[in-house]
Parts: sequence; structure tokens; C-alpha cells
Amino acid sequence: MSAFRPDVLKVRDYVTANDAFTYDLLPDDVVALTITHSNLPAKHLDIRFNLHLTISEVKDKLRKHIGTPPEFQTLVLKHNGHVLRELSENSRMLGFYSPESGMEVHIKDSDPYSLSKNGGLTDVSLIEKFKISDEQYDKRKDTVRSWIKKKKAENPFFKPPKVGESMGEQAAAASCTSSCDDCGAESVNGMTVGDRCEVQPGARRGTVKFVGEVEQLQPGYWVGVQLDEPLGKNNGTIKGIQLFECPDGHGTLVRGKNIRVGDFPERDILADEDEEETEI
Repeated sequence: MSAFRPDVLKVRDYVTANDAFTYDLLPDDVVALTITHSNLPAKHLDIRFNLHLTISEVKDKLRKHIGTPPEFQTLVLKHNGHVLRELSENSRMLGFYSPESGMEVHIKDSDPYSLSKNGGLTDVSLIEKFKISDEQYDKRKDTVRSWIKKKKAENPFFKPPKVGESMGEQAAAASCTSSCDDCGAESVNGMTVGDRCEVQPGARRGTVKFVGEVEQLQPGYWVGVQLDEPLGKNNGTIKGIQLFECPDGHGTLVRGKNIRVGDFPERDILADEDEEETEI
């Protein structure tokens, strides 16, 4: 019994249905051969050759594909991995050796100075890596490390943005690592649990669920908000501590400077669409 699902088998059969006729449209004096190389793992599939080319001309054509000079090429004709014969006489035409489409021509590279020898073009472990000591790196200017040090000197709570973060996420991270000059008790004045609010970035609306300091986070006051839409990052639990309860993906914790409290009712998408149609 096949390990593949019936639908997968149908796709496979559809894709391979004409495999037996792959070479039927080739001219009678042209063959499509697979080229392999003694020093390289890659295969060149269905390279076309005219049967009237001499072996010398075949080698010159192969040089353009694999780089080995003709004088260092020994060509071996194979079929299904089995050696049939060596294409040894440069003056003979390719057709003399009776190759057929789908067969393989294997190139033995005898160049003692070949760049591809012993994995020279494929083994990345042979490439000498650039290395620099911490002391030498610290002496350089305009490096990422010096930039981070400069930022931390300006703000002890600075954290560099993570790779792949969006601009909004970076802004949010910046607000979470800001100096306590703008995250003291005065930053949350007038904010109480139950207030409606709007959170930046993104003008996200929600309800204040928590106001206060969190020992496990950076110093200063934080505001927990349950967002109306699933545009948050948690369910009110931060670093294993439940500050408030809300549906998963609706919770966010930000600094007071990123919030405005007031008359921010939950948006009615349908009402917005009706207003737009009236204006049209």
C-alpha cells in the first residue's frame, strides 16, 4: 500500500504523465544529457548536444558550464549509474559513442590546480573566517556595540530593537525602556481602572484594567489595558504575573505617556461604513 494519499498520487501521476515523451520533440541529431563532475555535487540536467560535434567540441562546450579546461577533462558515458564507455578520442563525433537522451556524461577533472578540487568551491568549512578580538572591536568607532553603549549612557533602560520588529513594535519597546523621568506617578495622573482610553501606537481603544508599578519590570508606573480588538500581546498576564484578566490577545501593558483617557467609545465598524456612504 502506498504511503502517499490518493490526492497526492493523482498530482504525481499528472505531473509525470508525459515523462516517457520528454525527448520526443528533440531533432534526430540532438541528445539531452545530464552532466556531472568529479569535484562538484551539482548536476546539469538535459544539456543538449548535437551528435555531429566532435568530442573536442563537446569538451569546449562543457568548459562553459563547469569551468574545467578541455585538456583536463576525461569524459565517461553512463546510464543509470553504470559506466558504458569512455569518450576518449577527441576527433571522433559524439554520435560515434551512441549516447541517448537521459544518459549521463561524467567529467573527471585531472587539473592539479583546479579550484574545485577537494571541495574548494563547495565546502564552506574551508573558507577562512574573519575574526576580531573583543579588544580590537571595542577600539572601532561607529559599531553596533559603541552605538548601544552610547544609548545606554543616555538611558540606562535602553534596549536595542529586535531583528524583524516593525516600527510600531520598536516604538512600543522604546516606551517600555524609557527613563523614569516620564514614567513616574505623575505620568498616570487621572487614570483609573475602568476608564476608556486610546493607546498608541495605532490609536487602539480599550478599557484601563491596571495602574501601578510592577516589581518584575522596569521601574516606573505601567498601565494595563484590555483592548476592544485582539491587537494586544497577552491576556493580562505579564512574565507569569496576572495583573488583570482579559481575552487572549486583547491585553497590553504600556507607559502612561502612550495613553489618553476620555470619551473613547468602542468603534462601530458598520456605523462608520454608513457614515461614509452618506457622505458619498
